[in-house]
Amino acid sequence: MRDIEIYVDGDACPVKAEVYRVAGRYGLKVFVVANSFFMVPDDPRIERVIVEGGFDAADDWIATRVQPGDIVVTADIPLADRCLKAGAAAIGNTGVPFTADSIGMALASRALMADLRAMGEITGGPKPMAGRDKSRFLSALDETIVRLRRARTTGRR
Repeated sequence: MRDIEIYVDGDACPVKAEVYRVAGRYGLKVFVVANSFFMVPDDPRIERVIVEGGFDAADDWIATRVQPGDIVVTADIPLADRCLKAGAAAIGNTGVPFTADSIGMALASRALMADLRAMGEITGGPKPMAGRDKSRFLSALDETIVRLRRARTTGRR
């Protein structure tokens, strides 16, 4: 059985350095996927993946490769939904995990916000990341790795 792999939706991910640090501590493979060139540390466990194609090409690359027990780091709610359905864990950039219980509400909120933006009611984007967001992300990623590894040894998720 292969170890956990971490997939990062890398186009606008503000926590890549944190992912590298935690993955390095556990010796996990990281795939950072984006539509354009970007820098990654010189580490054989970190792989830069540049995809060509449309708007969702990076999402499609991740969703078709992720396996049960892997981790996806993304702020993209539809991608998180696809990965949860594939049996992976999904964590938002602010450290809030997506779960089977929360993804429906997240999708509905996303649709509502899109409608409000289309009507001109909302013109700003998400709030900038705060230090506590990065701290929450580090904790969530660490806890998810420990939970998934424990599940592999006990046979339970």
